[in-house]
Amino acid sequence: QVQLVESGGGLVQPGGSLRLSCVASGPTSGRFVVGWFRQAPGKEREFVSAIRWSSGHTYYGDSVKGRFTISRDKVKNTAFLQMNNLKPEDTAVYYCAADLYLIQSSIGNFAQYDYWGQGTQVTVSS
Repeated sequence: QVQLVESGGGLVQPGGSLRLSCVASGPTSGRFVVGWFRQAPGKEREFVSAIRWSSGHTYYGDSVKGRFTISRDKVKNTAFLQMNNLKPEDTAVYYCAADLYLIQSSIGNFAQYDYWGQGTQVTVSS
């Protein structure tokens, strides 16, 4: 069983930065993957980014490439999402998700993740 606890959301002006954290407890070996998804009111849950725990290989959604960076600290069992040059359209609830085994084609599919955090609100507004 994996438990995820997110933190780091808040209100930021356009062009600003935020860093989200996701602490994972439980098994993180093997093909463990941590992903970030977001959901704005009235919209579907959208893939943001993911990282393979063992290799550090990263994946990004098209809308955040070049602005967001995912990373992980294996010692602290924590994944990070550094968000730069934030835009109003980045406003959403951001969720950390994890799965013990995901093939590459499933990385961006929220339905394939078994474990979810509670979500943290990110609001980009002047």
